[in-house]
Amino acid sequence: MIRTSLFAIASLALLSSAPALAAPCKDAKGKFVKCPTTPAHLAVVDGVSKDAKGRCHIASGPKKGHFTRC
Repeated sequence: MIRTSLFAIASLALLSSAPALAAPCKDAKGKFVKCPTTPAHLAVVDGVSKDAKGRCHIASGPKKGHFTRC
């Protein structure tokens, strides 16, 4: 009985959070908007950029691509 009710509650919780997990290129009303060309985690800040794994690299200059502190 308890297992069934916990399963039902978990299912409802997942279904209610589905709009929050919608496509990232939609606004709050659900309309499609233009997606950003550069993901936020790949943006260049102060000459340092992050790769997909979260590591920081020098963005330009003679040491371009070398690892650095974030």
